[in-house]
Formats: sequence, C-alpha cells, structure tokens
Amino acid sequence: MEKLLLLKEIYFEAFKNWGSQFLKRYFKVLSWACVFLIAVALYALIFRMSTGFAFV
Repeated sequence: MEKLLLLKEIYFEAFKNWGSQFLKRYFKVLSWACVFLIAVALYALIFRMSTGFAFV
C-alpha cells in the first residue's frame, strides 16, 4: 500500500506546475495509455505461462 501511495504522489507531483494545459492533458493520456499497455502485456504473459506455451 505504501508503494501505491508513493506512485500516486509521484504522479501528482509530475503534473503539478505545468503551464500548457494541452501538454498536461496529452502527457496524462499518454501515461495512462502506457499503464494500460503494460497491463495488457503482463496479462498476455501470465496467460501464456499458465497455458503451457513453449517459449522457444
């Protein structure tokens, strides 16, 4: 739980004093897209490992 709070604080601190609203929104969307893609990749890896896929 402590690590999640630390990640939340880092996220909010990163976007605190940005001047341009366009860039702020763009990078927020980009960061959430990256989190989503990493989650999909982890899901695919775990699914392949659980079904016995041969990684050769």
